[in-house]
Amino acid sequence: MFKSNIAKAHLAIIGANLLFGLNYSVAKGVMPNYLQPAGFTLLRVITALALFFSLNFFRMKRERILREDWPRVIAAGLLGVAINQLMFLTGLRYTSPIDSAIIMTLNPVLVMLIASLAIGEKITPLRIVGIVIGATGALMIIASRGAVSFSSEYFWGNLLTFINALAYAGYLVVVKPLMVKYKPVVVMQNVFLVGLIAVLPFGLPDLVKTNWQTIPSSIYAAIAFVLIGPTFLAYLFNTYGLQYVRATTVSIYIYSQPVIATLVAVIVGQDSLTTLKVLAASLVFVGVYLVSKRTKEKPQTA
Repeated sequence: MFKSNIAKAHLAIIGANLLFGLNYSVAKGVMPNYLQPAGFTLLRVITALALFFSLNFFRMKRERILREDWPRVIAAGLLGVAINQLMFLTGLRYTSPIDSAIIMTLNPVLVMLIASLAIGEKITPLRIVGIVIGATGALMIIASRGAVSFSSEYFWGNLLTFINALAYAGYLVVVKPLMVKYKPVVVMQNVFLVGLIAVLPFGLPDLVKTNWQTIPSSIYAAIAFVLIGPTFLAYLFNTYGLQYVRATTVSIYIYSQPVIATLVAVIVGQDSLTTLKVLAASLVFVGVYLVSKRTKEKPQTA
């Protein structure tokens, strides 16, 4: 039973990263011509909260977050929703998708360091090797997709993207114990409620000023994808995965995002499969395997 849950957890995390990987280009096409980052973030949070509330409303057994766990819920809402999403969309507006993807490869390293400092999770040589190998493969694929600039015009966007990576790393560590204690949908409902309160002052003015009549149907489709896919479904999938695997294991899957994006591009005829890309993808999956190898141990609750 536990092994089956582990397998499902890995599949859920892969699904989340498929959606996250597609989010870079789709969200970039929406901003800033049609939606501003803060307004787009508020729209994401409102939609996800409504969907998580609906799922929780129809559950037979209701759960309440205990008072002693609310500081952790608040921290998760601020780090994983408010700061993470605001910094991601704002940073993406002022940088390139390639620069953003490269910076996000720091996420597993940040998660490993934060988990070690915050909850005493051991940093093993195997995990370090796995992260290095996975990062190498991811960077090879990213570099093959276009020029990497990191020019001065992208400085602020890259800085905000790094803050996003740091906030998301902290979120994965903070929210992990809640996933073991409560149902994912219950945690997410309350985490996004905190996020809504934090994002509302920043995003409401942008949404009010948005000229919805000028938005074409293709952009509405892109907005809908971001709201449902990389927001609601991706968070739901990742929270399910966190029930059974370490935060470091969830984060290492970020290296699969450029692999997935490349495979999609090959399938639709926008890219070609080369020996270099196959090698890079192999490195990514070897890295994921090495980092997640110890998932047979009993899940941590702290």
